[in-house]
Amino acid sequence: MAKYTEMAKGVLKDIGGLENIKFIEHCATRLRIHYKNKNIIDIEALKKEDRVVGLVEKAGQIQIIIGPEVNDAYNDFLDVSGFKVMDENEAFTDDSAEDNQEKNFMYYLNVFGNKCAAIFMPIIPAMITGGLILAIKNLMVNYFGMSADGGTAQLLLNIFTAGFSFFPIWIGYSFAKSLRMEPIMGGFLGAVLFVCSDAKGLDFLGLSVPTVSYAGSVFPIILGVAVMYFVDKLLKKAIPEMFVYFLKPILTMIIVVPITLIILGPIGTELSNAVGAAIQAVMKVAGWIAMPILSALYPYMVMLGLDKAFTPIMAQSIAEIGYDPFNMVMGLVSNLCIGGSALAVAFHLKDKAQKGMISSFGITALCGVTEPAFYGSLIMRPKCLIGTAVGAVCSGLIAGIFGLQNYVVGGCPGLLSFFYFLPADGSTGNIILYFIVAAVAIIVSFIATSYILKKTDTVKG
Repeated sequence: MAKYTEMAKGVLKDIGGLENIKFIEHCATRLRIHYKNKNIIDIEALKKEDRVVGLVEKAGQIQIIIGPEVNDAYNDFLDVSGFKVMDENEAFTDDSAEDNQEKNFMYYLNVFGNKCAAIFMPIIPAMITGGLILAIKNLMVNYFGMSADGGTAQLLLNIFTAGFSFFPIWIGYSFAKSLRMEPIMGGFLGAVLFVCSDAKGLDFLGLSVPTVSYAGSVFPIILGVAVMYFVDKLLKKAIPEMFVYFLKPILTMIIVVPITLIILGPIGTELSNAVGAAIQAVMKVAGWIAMPILSALYPYMVMLGLDKAFTPIMAQSIAEIGYDPFNMVMGLVSNLCIGGSALAVAFHLKDKAQKGMISSFGITALCGVTEPAFYGSLIMRPKCLIGTAVGAVCSGLIAGIFGLQNYVVGGCPGLLSFFYFLPADGSTGNIILYFIVAAVAIIVSFIATSYILKKTDTVKG
């Protein structure tokens, strides 16, 4: 019997059976089940299933926290349920699904978080891989004597460039898919932006096309695909069915490409420049205030899925000013503090099985994956989250005052991602600051959480 077979059987029953499942997917730690009718789901029973670390309710989906082995759980669930894996567009063509959630602020906030996740989660592996490759190249050149002009260094740089420069293509494809369009059309538009990047002397029917660099850009393609979505819907209604297959894509590109290159692309680029300038200004003037507050709030942003909304800001910041002083830094502080707090809980537990499990959660959090620790050890001991916040404020204050910077577009910041914080020029100040911030985050959160556990006697909760 597979490791997650029993869990899969219980989850299938609690979710309301196969007929209540619209679509199944997973991210790094969560099994995401899109349901048809929320009323028939037994939430409390789901929380009690074996190997279910935690549960997050989103707009139209139940997210089951598993941890790093989520892919095994996903495959076992498919085997047990017999769910036929299909294209996401096909899965959501049925509009008869019941959504009984109240359309309040939190609902739309969850929808926004889900949309950001749908766009950026598929491309995160390429972002992380490219970022780590660049960091390794910088490490080898600056500290181990590798020639910057040598073939190895150039190959590593090209791998990074392939991941980063083609952002418009990756995002265009992913965004179009999330909007239930033909994904290739979004990727096609991204490719057009890429090949027209820095091109001079272009015009469309006498209208001049501004010379703009789109390599590594985010906002221009998002604006372009958004317009493509409405053009696509309009053409679907206007074109006879027998001509849709070949006529709709042609007309779509003829309409959308000039609009994107002449209007939306430059607007998106100015927006990108403004974002970079705004981040610089905020961190320069009020970084010492903003960073500790944001670091303390970051776990709850992750809970709502809003952390993915910061991904384009991080990418644009690195593209425009060469570093990110915001997203990865607060993620690093938050993740390490969650790990420190989870280890404090494990340290005070008497039950050996619980101690071992939560210790592993804490170590995983220190490596950048926090959901098991957050949902499996801290959320049911809410007073411990005060200790996490104390650690985040202290270490975030240091990071904000001295200006800790991340130089790589990546994800899951933790002890294993110190590469991200290595400057390309070989200087050591920033990486020293990284280790100071990391040490303060872990130690302070551990001590603060331990103090709370002793004073409140909540370790058994």
